[in-house]
Amino acid sequence: MTRTRHDLRHGWKFREANGSPSNETPWLPVQNVPTQVHMDLLANENIIVTGPNFGHDAAAYSRFYRIPDPFLDLNELAVRSLAYKQWTYKLQFSKPAELSSERSTSTDLVFEGLDTFATVLLNGSEILKSDNMFVSHRVDVTSLLEDTNELEIHFDSAMLRGRELVKEHSHEHTFYVRQTEVSRVPVRKAQYNWGWDWGPILMTAGPWKPIYLEQYVAKVEDIWTECEVSEDLQTCSGRILAKVSEADGQSVRISLSLVGSVVFEKECTVDSNGIAETPFEITRPELWYPFTHGTQTRYELKATLGSYDTRSKMIGFRRAELIQRKDEFGKSFFFRINGNDVFCGGSCWIPADSFLSQISEQRYRDWVKLLYDGNQNMVRVWGGGIYEHDTFFDACDELGIMVWQDFAFACASYPTYKSYLDSVETEARQNIRRLRSHPSLIIWAGSNEDYQVQERYKLEYNYEDKDPQSWLRSSFPARYTYEYLLPKIMSEEDRFAIYHPTSPWGDGKPTADPTVGDKHQWDIWHGEMNRYQESFRLSARFISEFGMEAYPHLETTRSMITEEKQRYPGSIMMDFRNKAIDHERRVAAYVNENFTVKYDISSYTHLTQIVQAEAMHFAYKTWRRDWGQRKCGGVLVWQLNDCWPTMSWAVVDYYLVKKPAYYAIKNALRPLSIGISREYHDWTSGHVDPTESWKDTKFDLWIASDRAQSVHVDVAVRFISIRTGHEIRPPIELNSVTAHPNTTNEVLKDHEITENTNAKSFNIAEFDPYVIHAVMAIDGDIIASDTYWPQPLKYLDFDDRNITVRVVGDNKVAVSAARPTKGFVFEERQGVEFSDNGFDIVPGQEKVVEVTDVQSLRYTYIGAPEGSIAFPAQ
Repeated sequence: MTRTRHDLRHGWKFREANGSPSNETPWLPVQNVPTQVHMDLLANENIIVTGPNFGHDAAAYSRFYRIPDPFLDLNELAVRSLAYKQWTYKLQFSKPAELSSERSTSTDLVFEGLDTFATVLLNGSEILKSDNMFVSHRVDVTSLLEDTNELEIHFDSAMLRGRELVKEHSHEHTFYVRQTEVSRVPVRKAQYNWGWDWGPILMTAGPWKPIYLEQYVAKVEDIWTECEVSEDLQTCSGRILAKVSEADGQSVRISLSLVGSVVFEKECTVDSNGIAETPFEITRPELWYPFTHGTQTRYELKATLGSYDTRSKMIGFRRAELIQRKDEFGKSFFFRINGNDVFCGGSCWIPADSFLSQISEQRYRDWVKLLYDGNQNMVRVWGGGIYEHDTFFDACDELGIMVWQDFAFACASYPTYKSYLDSVETEARQNIRRLRSHPSLIIWAGSNEDYQVQERYKLEYNYEDKDPQSWLRSSFPARYTYEYLLPKIMSEEDRFAIYHPTSPWGDGKPTADPTVGDKHQWDIWHGEMNRYQESFRLSARFISEFGMEAYPHLETTRSMITEEKQRYPGSIMMDFRNKAIDHERRVAAYVNENFTVKYDISSYTHLTQIVQAEAMHFAYKTWRRDWGQRKCGGVLVWQLNDCWPTMSWAVVDYYLVKKPAYYAIKNALRPLSIGISREYHDWTSGHVDPTESWKDTKFDLWIASDRAQSVHVDVAVRFISIRTGHEIRPPIELNSVTAHPNTTNEVLKDHEITENTNAKSFNIAEFDPYVIHAVMAIDGDIIASDTYWPQPLKYLDFDDRNITVRVVGDNKVAVSAARPTKGFVFEERQGVEFSDNGFDIVPGQEKVVEVTDVQSLRYTYIGAPEGSIAFPAQ
């Protein structure tokens, strides 16, 4: 008699729905549901079908169904017309048997997600209309089922329906967007489907989440806690609630278990509203921590409704606070978890595929594991995508990754007419309920960059006006959603959660204000196009976006551009893949400012990757340094991932192949890291002396620590000629330096190097530029290092580095150099994993890299011959 689920995965068919009756398109098989129409069209590429007016006319069939892979070449353009079509999915299924002869069985037809404008018919009768892909639906079909049933779902064009809605509501709202076209704004669909500055226009449609029949006599719909961990962390108290159907007055057993041992149990009676609840308190609870600060303990929460149903989930207890208090820099913005101040180093996350239905659970777990392996303890789920999959959050719970989840609004001025707000409310409540038990979910934000749209278009906004009804009458009515509706829903559904009105946001001040709230720091790349060496000037209280573009590794480029002649910087296909505005001039500017340029695809790929890695290196180490005074509470790069093969800001490409920037972040976020900086000198503005960076005699050195206790380390600083590889002066050795916990330790400040030979002449031949290389060791083992190079790198002589690469054991490769070497990169490909990549090498310090396959490696570095070098030599 237990609740039973019958998945409706197989046996579906689909076809285009807007053909004329005299020229109907044939039904084609669907591999399985969940799905989206592009995937079904691609899966049927080689099927020849017959149908009315078709016969065996393959050409006629092709006109309707055959599409090229939109991830290749210019094929995205060839499939854009699908955005204007309608589609029908159909399934025949049998009625399942009754669960019980004693009590009546209820049968619900459940749609977890329909993309997007959908009309559902069961045996010819309409049972559902849906216009929000983020909303699930449950339809009682107990009295509607026959022995054999036909289910049809008609999907309308979201593009066309969006344009109709804009026209319909233009008298009451002005639709503004910063990305793509306005038709996306009134449609509750993943906004990136309309294209973004890193992704294609691929307007999907279809049953993108599971569809199933659920039978029950009585059932537990949900179970959750409303609780708080005490400030001293000694108790966790609150209440446990269960939502139950068809069981008024019956008893529900609620329990909490830790590693199989019951720590709390109570029999509760279901009230007339279908709620069973009990107060609870746990003393000395075992808490959930981000992996950088502790363990990820989780309890099993379970509700048992006699023999009818049991529902359980894994939950975690933690005390999460957003600390915003006035200080000497303005107003702080950092997170405190279980009493520990936590520096949040991580990434922003976009949907992992343009076709969401093909992201497997394993792929989600692989992505989250990349965060963990890269020392990243926070991921921000961007508002132009989706409320992420349960598997994504499960993986974050298990691995200790904190999640910042935006509500699904991005870069627009959204409307507030009644039907729209009603849909948003349903969407918000459903997704908060689905996700509220995940301990990894630390903060919700109302939107992404919508207040920047308000600023750009000078829409009305008065922070001192606290009347929500007046906001609705303004030219920026979406404020009502972010500052009234969503906070109200949060307080009702998850009252202990942290809510932030939008990202970026700082108490109604301009979104670019670095003294309050979070900031999207785009003065590097966008805006002023500051040099990444100027990161020290660009800090903020919490940097929730910043980034630098780079090409993917060559294997990915070859996979997305099939014509070899098109694989060069600036080709029509290379330009088409990159969706960023002014990408060509921006990439070229950063490459040309910093490096001697080579334009073959291998060399140019390497240069863009080192630019990106250098930008990450400067930014993360500089802004993490500010953590010592709580001046900067976190840094999240835009972006971790891609939704298709492309060149973008991603530090890991679509195929989960890591760029050097990934490793730069990984090294900057080590539990103990060391950093060096020298005074910034401009080199191309006005009448500056470009040799200043070679003459400078002062430097800073610091240690950043995430550790909970003090640790004693040894530090050695070397000064090595870039030209000869010789040490130009004796090293500095500092023994038993105390690295204090959870702060920045300033070890050397404005430390002056005496006897600087570079200050005596303006004859370039007489200069001997050098790197400052610092290592930090515990008990003789090096745990972190940093190398500071004179800037810009293009002024330096990288001839004759005398590189040696050799195998030193099972799956280990050692790299050494006679002279300081910049940006050594093994060319990465799918299936081959490296422990480090994109690193610098100094004489006397061999770099050992673990690699899963030492065969057929290729590598390059700054100053290497054109192309890449094979290892073992071929």
